[in-house]
Formats: sequence, C-alpha cells, structure tokens
Amino acid sequence: MASLLDQSVLVNLAERLVDAARRAGADAADAVAVRSVSLSVDVRDGAVEESQRSEGDDIGLRVLVGHKQAAVSTNDLKGNGLDALAERAVAMARAAPDDKYAGLADPSLLAREFPDLDLLDPDLPTVDVLERRARRAEQAGLAVSGVSKSGGASASAGIGGMVLVTSHGFHGATIASRHSISMSAIAGEGTGMEQDYDFSSTLHAADLDKAEVIGRQAGERAVARLNPRKVATRKVPVVFDPRISGSLVSHLASAVNGSAIARKTSFLREKLGRQIFAKGIDIVDDPLRRRGQRSRPFDAEGVATRELKLVEDGVLKTWLLDCATARELDLKTTGHAQRGVSSVPSPGPSNLHLAPGAKTPEELIGEIEDGFYVTDLIGMGVNLVTGDYSRGACGFWIENGQRTYPVSEVTIAGNLREIFLSLTPANDLVFRYATNAPTLRVEGLTVAGH
Repeated sequence: MASLLDQSVLVNLAERLVDAARRAGADAADAVAVRSVSLSVDVRDGAVEESQRSEGDDIGLRVLVGHKQAAVSTNDLKGNGLDALAERAVAMARAAPDDKYAGLADPSLLAREFPDLDLLDPDLPTVDVLERRARRAEQAGLAVSGVSKSGGASASAGIGGMVLVTSHGFHGATIASRHSISMSAIAGEGTGMEQDYDFSSTLHAADLDKAEVIGRQAGERAVARLNPRKVATRKVPVVFDPRISGSLVSHLASAVNGSAIARKTSFLREKLGRQIFAKGIDIVDDPLRRRGQRSRPFDAEGVATRELKLVEDGVLKTWLLDCATARELDLKTTGHAQRGVSSVPSPGPSNLHLAPGAKTPEELIGEIEDGFYVTDLIGMGVNLVTGDYSRGACGFWIENGQRTYPVSEVTIAGNLREIFLSLTPANDLVFRYATNAPTLRVEGLTVAGH
C-alpha cells in the first residue's frame, strides 16, 4: 500500500518528460501523471458475479511551440521512451494550427500553498470486506415486502493520484480515495415490474451509508413505483427530488462554461451580471471543501483554487474559466482547468451546490394542489444554445399538497431561462455528490402524458 501512496516516481517521470520536451525544442511544456488502483465486487442473488482489480499509471505531455500546441500520452513507463515521446509531441505541435490563446498559466497565479483537504482514506478494504458490503445491501433490498428479485449489488474502493509538473517551475500532487456501495431492486412480476436503486459514494469509508440502509431504500423505492398511472398533458408545478435536482445546477455549469461562452453556444452568453434566478439564490463552486468529491488545491494548470459564487442573490457573477478561455474572453482564469492525460486543459466545475432555502420539502409540496414530484430523469434533451429543456421523467403525482400515486412515461418540458427564474429551493441540502442541490420546486413546467 505504501508504494501506491508514494508519488515520487510519478513526479520524477513528469519532471524528466518536461525536460525532454524542452530539449526537443518545446518553448514550454507541462506533464500530468495519473495513478489509479481500484477493487470492485458485484453480487447478484447471493453469488459473486464479478470481482475486479485494476491498477495502472499513465502520463501525458503537452508541449507548446510558439502558439502551437499538442498533447500525447502513454502508459508505457518503462525503458527510455520519454525522449521519443517528447520528440513526437514537438513534431505534432509544429504541424498544428496556431492557437493564440494557448499557453501555460501566469506564474503569479500558481498555487504556493497546498491545504490538507482530507481526501485520502489510506486503508483499502479487502475483496472479502467489499463482498460482505454488497451482500448486506442485496439482502436488505430483498427483505423489503414486494421486492421480487435483485438487480444486483456492488461495492468498490480505490485510490487515485495526480501529479502536475510545468516547465515554469510548478510541482503539485494530489491523492484521494473512493468508496461506494450500490443496490438495484426489482418489484412486481411480469410486465408490471418496476426497478429502482440507491447508492452511496464517499472519499472515506467511515462516511458511507450503511449497506443495509442502501439496500432497504432501493427496495422501498422500487415497490413505491408499482402500478404507475398515466396523466393528461398539462402545465403544473414540478418538484425535483434531491437525487436528481443537481442536474439543473449541472445545466447551469455547462451554460457558464468558458468554452461555450467563447464559442457563443450558450443561452446565457449575454447574461453576465444579470438576474437569472430569483433573489436569494446562491450557487457556489467550492474546490476546497474538506472531503469533497472533486476537491483540489490546484487546477490542471497549477492555478490555485478558491471558493467561487457563480450566482449570488440570483445574479450571474462569473464564467468557469481556464487560462485559454480566459485569454479569449479577455478575463482572468477562475482556476477551473481540468485535463486528462491525453487532452489539453478545458474548464469544468469542482464541488458545485445550490444553497438551501427556508422552507421544508413538505412545505414546498404542501402548497401544490396539482403537480408532479420527479424522482428520475431519462435522456439528455437539453439544448444549451436555446435553453430548451425536455426530459423523460417518472415520479409521483401531487394532489392537494400530498404525494399520491406513481407516474411514469411522461416528459417534462420548458426553458431553462424560466426554470431558473421560477426555482425555489427547500432547506434539505445534503452533500452526497459532486453537484448537490436541495429539493427544488419549479413553476409551470409542461408535463406531457397521454
């Protein structure tokens, strides 16, 4: 285990690769090295279906020759192939078109301090422990009255580390763990069967929901979906369960991504500094949250990260930017560069959340005479150029302030401009995912049924 946590070999490889790029003629370069190890066990009907272990190191190099850039990667870290890899990258860059916005980060923006974000649980569980977790989840799901069979349960754990070295002197390394348990339950028989799930994913094993709770909730959710009804098409308030409410925040993140703004492919491109949500709505990206799913002290260009309010009191305050999109928009990077070993940096969020409101979920629902409570969304019918929104959905109908019968095979539709402006959050925010939101109520969406 100690060898997995020791990133000195990756640091050395990245340094050697950057040096090789400079010798090959690059004006500037950076290298990303990634290490990952994962274990997983899948169980169905009390038997282990699959048990997997994977482990590997990968390294990527980006070189810049003038305003031309290229990226290459390899997982063959043995031998003396670094010089050849660097030479190939430089040759590719010389043949690439000019990109006047490409370049390394301004040295004044680079991270100098690396706070402890408590991202690592160093003790990987054994396969036996993972198997027991998966079995307990499945048994709990099958014990729920009305559950007819298991859709499978799984448990996994892993550790991943990343090293970044640049030719202008930045050296940084992060390492984090991941633990998860999931269970899928099937209720009913024949053509009347319904399926649902639950899962927990955390950086530390101690933060996981209990396997029995995950299994039981999966089973109860599946049973609750039995005998769904159709509904007539109409425009009603729609309430988004916290399991899927974060999807609306993700759509915002995509629309304020610097790449979309630079390409003029976002419906929000003219809305900076304008009211796009109701007053009181805050949406925050916090890469420094302890034990956050996507926490990081520096981004993929070495820029120091910080908490950032995308929306404050309903007003759009900023775009998500890396260095290239910031230069193109004549702005300053927000420290949101992301990158794989085979790609150049591009902007993306870290830990996003929509701040909670004042009302309880019951109060939000209790004010609705006729409406729809959504628990699952299907498909990706969102046009970020126009803001048009159309998703398949299932959940429960709301009558006189109460969730009543299950509903499936409907579509909810509207436009994100109106959705954002009419959105009301409940007070039940819990940090479970990388993007989180409380229960959300949206006014006047079209629910298309029969």
